[in-house]
Formats: sequence, C-alpha cells, structure tokens
Amino acid sequence: MKTPYREKVLFFLPSVASGLLIALSFPTADLFPLAWAGFVPLLCSVWQNDWKSAFKKGFAFGMVYFFGTLYWIYHSINHFGGVSLYSSIAVVLLLCLYLSIFPAAFSVLFSLAYSRTRLPALLAAPVFWVSLEFLRSYAFTGFPWSSMGYSQYRFLPLIQAADITGIYGISFLLLACNGLITDVIVLRRKLSEQPLFPLSYTFTGALVLLVIILSVFGYGFFRLHQERPGQDVSISVIQGNIEQDRKWEPIFQNEVIATYEALSTEALRSRPSLIIWPETAVPFIYENDTEHTARLLNFQRQIETPLLFGSIIMKKRTAESSELANSALLLDREGKKSYSYDKIHLVPFGEYVPLKSILFFLDKLVVGIGDYMPGRQYLLAETDIGRFGTLICYEIIFPGMVRKFYARGGDLLVTITNDAWFGNTAGPYQHFSMAVFRAIENRKPVVRAANTGISGFIDSSGRIISKTDLFVRQALTKIIRTDSAMTFYTKYGDLFSFLCIIISIIICGNIFPRRQ
Repeated sequence: MKTPYREKVLFFLPSVASGLLIALSFPTADLFPLAWAGFVPLLCSVWQNDWKSAFKKGFAFGMVYFFGTLYWIYHSINHFGGVSLYSSIAVVLLLCLYLSIFPAAFSVLFSLAYSRTRLPALLAAPVFWVSLEFLRSYAFTGFPWSSMGYSQYRFLPLIQAADITGIYGISFLLLACNGLITDVIVLRRKLSEQPLFPLSYTFTGALVLLVIILSVFGYGFFRLHQERPGQDVSISVIQGNIEQDRKWEPIFQNEVIATYEALSTEALRSRPSLIIWPETAVPFIYENDTEHTARLLNFQRQIETPLLFGSIIMKKRTAESSELANSALLLDREGKKSYSYDKIHLVPFGEYVPLKSILFFLDKLVVGIGDYMPGRQYLLAETDIGRFGTLICYEIIFPGMVRKFYARGGDLLVTITNDAWFGNTAGPYQHFSMAVFRAIENRKPVVRAANTGISGFIDSSGRIISKTDLFVRQALTKIIRTDSAMTFYTKYGDLFSFLCIIISIIICGNIFPRRQ
C-alpha cells in the first residue's frame, strides 16, 4: 500500500523530471537535444488529470524549470543590493512563483484539450505553449527569458526559420515533437478510452510534422550557404572588466578611464572603423562632469576613430530631483556627438521602481546613482560602415522591440551591456545566446560589448564568429559582413504567434463548454 509521502513523490516526479531536463537544455549545461523530449513526462502525466491536478503538476514543472534557468538572479540582489543570501533566493523564488503560473495554465489547457477532444498532442501542446510563452514576454513589462527556443541557439540549421516566425516558431517545433512522442506513448490508452478516436490523426500528424521539420532544415541549409548582401567592416569591442562595486567610486574614475583608453589604443593596431565600449563604460555623467568629458573628447580626437560608448546623461535637473538616461553615444572622427540613443526598456527594480506611487516603500534592489527615464525613439546611427541600432543591456532579449529598429532598414546590430551584475553564473551565457536569435530574425550581424563579458561577434546567420571569456580585459577586433536584408519577421513581426493565439482561443471555445 502506498504511503501518502510516496504518493506525493510519484505525483510530482514527472513534473520535476521534465523541469530538470528542460533546464539542462539551456546554457551553461547546453544539453539542447533534451528539449526535444523533455516535456514528455509532464505531458504524459497530466493528460487524464482533473484541472486542479494538472495545474499543480504544471506549477511544479515551472518552479524547477525557471529556478534552474534563473537562479543566478540572486547574485546581483545579494552582492550588489545588500540583501542577505536567503532573502535574495526568496526573491528569485517569488519570481519563479509568478512565472510558473504560465506552465501551470498550459498544463490545464493541454489536459482538457487532449482528454476531451480529438486533437493530437502534437498540435495542442505547441499552440498552447507558444500562446502563453508569448503572453509571458509582454505581461507586466514582459520577461521572455528562458523561452524554449533559446535552448537551440547552437542548432543553426534548425533556427534559421526564426527570420519568419521569430523565436516562438522554434518553441513550436520543440513542443510539437514532444507532443508527437506523447501521442505515440499514450495512443493505446487513448484508443481504449475513446474508441472513436481516429488513429489516422497520429500518423497524419507525424507525417505533417516530418515534412515541416525537413522543410525547416532545407530552408536552414539554404540560408546558411546564401551569400549575404553588405560590406566587410572591421570593428573593435573593448571589454574593460571593471569591478561593479568600484566603478562609481570617485577614487577609481581615472583608473577606469585609463583602462578603456589603453585597450582602445591597443585596438588601433587592427585599424578598426569603429570602437565600441560597453554600457555605462564611462564612470561619470557625460557633459555634466566637464573635466572627465573633456578628457574623453581629447582622447577621441587623438585616435581619430569613431567611438560608441555607454554613459549616463542628465536629461533634466530640478531642485528636488534629477532625470537621468542610460544612453549610448557616438563620437565621430573629430570628436563630435553624431548619435545618441536613450534606453527605452528599463529594468524593473533595477533602473526604476514600477508603480512607485503604490510601492513607495520599495527602493531599487540594485542601488545606482538615480532613477532613469526611458527613451522614446528607436534611433539608428548613420555611419560610413552602415546604419545600426544600439540595444542596451536586456533590451536585446525582446524580439518585438529589436525589430522596430530595423523596420526601415539597417545594416548591423550593436548591443552594449554590463553583465557584471550576474557574476560567474549562467546569466551572461544565456544573455549572449539570445543575441543569436536577434541576428537571425532580422538578418543583422550582432556586435556585443560587455563590461565583464561575454563580448563578441555573431554573423547574420547566427554563427558565433568570436567571443571573449568572462572577467578578462580584452580588445577584440573582427571583420564582419553587414547585411541590408529585410526579413519577413522584421516586416510583419509575430504573426505566427498571433495565429497560435487564435487557434488556442478556438480550442478553448470548444473545450470549456464540455465541462458542463
């Protein structure tokens, strides 16, 4: 006779197993083939459950899945926010509690649809998952980290189709494959409980999925071997590796500036057409601090090479407060400011406090030098090497936002960040891997400059040309090919995701009345 404890273990075991398998498919474990079957234990477990049991199992899956991929958030809260280790882990768990609502809802919808309709799992699972994954990317400012498709960033022939469907099309294929395996495993039981269930659905679905996957691979190989339009340009990224807790100390300002000057001088040996420093590379408010601004401009005129760098700038000052922006600035060969972009998508509780009038008792978890004001314009820099947008920090993880920069064309994509907040965890590796998809979705090579790493270059087919290690000081120069192509995804956005949402609504309209 089973004990209550053993029953609970057996109840949640498939969910925990699926959560672990999916978490291991992401960096730094990078066991990406696990994602093709990692959902099967969960799907096979919930399909005959009542909605409460399905919700509990999906929630447990979500807790393991999200904590396994997002545990590293504790590092910035603990090391730079002055929060104790246990409290910082509790904050991460609270985030995971919220995020787990989405896979819990997925499990409920899948269970109802699969047990009460003739829909095969290879259709029900992907449309529900993509719909909820897309919703998670936008709800409450959005948090698209750990989207399933990102686990496949190394699988280049597969992910080229992202220039049509976006990242969510890759998530769809993964869930469809998991659904097909589930269909095969539970087929006998499904036929015994639903004698009228058409056996042909499973075989037809398998054949259709096979054709789709082969077509995706064919398209992928075509794209990977296609000659890309553009020109070869030499660009240098500077990784200063400045310690986060020392960066804004006045005593270290000159040392920080000298570090970037020395590395940039080293990069000049390769004769780059552009030098890029990371997010908030300069440890002062540009133009407001006249002494250090003059030093930077003096250096710029000496090297006679365009310089793109991240800086805090003062937008407005009153007697009560100051309005600051996290910005990217471009100085031309003569040291004149030719481009300025203010970060649009700010980090909640890191760069501002959302609903501040209500959450007046909270301050930013990571204390900086002030609250930031969001930018409002998707601006491109116009240069001799082409037109480019500059995504700052985690803006690169929002595919819908990135495509807005290139709706009227462009040639390359620059992203500057400071991943020192994440320490030596999986965070920097995951952050870098997401840039692979932005390159493919928009067919733009990505140039990435990060304070402590990972800096590097990705071509417009998602190949990682070169990258740095974490926590090293380095000037990295590479020749990349710009790409002026305009993709379907850049033009039309997430039409594929909207189609999945429409199908999900139609399915829900058929399953919920049946509960009566």
